[in-house]
Amino acid sequence: MLGIVIDDSRAMRKILRGLLADLGFEVLEAGNGQEALELLQSTGRVPDLALVDWNMPVMTGLEFVVEARKIAELRQMTLMMVTTESEHGQIVRALAAGAHEYVIKPFTRDGIIDKLALLGLVPVGVL
Repeated sequence: MLGIVIDDSRAMRKILRGLLADLGFEVLEAGNGQEALELLQSTGRVPDLALVDWNMPVMTGLEFVVEARKIAELRQMTLMMVTTESEHGQIVRALAAGAHEYVIKPFTRDGIIDKLALLGLVPVGVL
């Protein structure tokens, strides 16, 4: 499976990349939503999963979700927000825009794995 981690923090990308790699994902990385869209367009690859931060320069995570949902090839991609935004209204906005799940930082490894399991994205035998 292919995943993409979209976060402006290198440290957070490293943490999430390692978690996904441990689950058997091949992982791409981008520092903001625009960079992610350009990367996906240039490679022609469609990730099974995108882990998306909200607060990023150039293009926010919410803007990425909205734009990704406009692109036919990316509509099948599972989107999970992984962010510090904890306000109920923000969660509702992200889910309404097309995110499938929402995880608030700080998170635990098990918390992410549990959400991925609910989405059917954890390989059998990992849990």
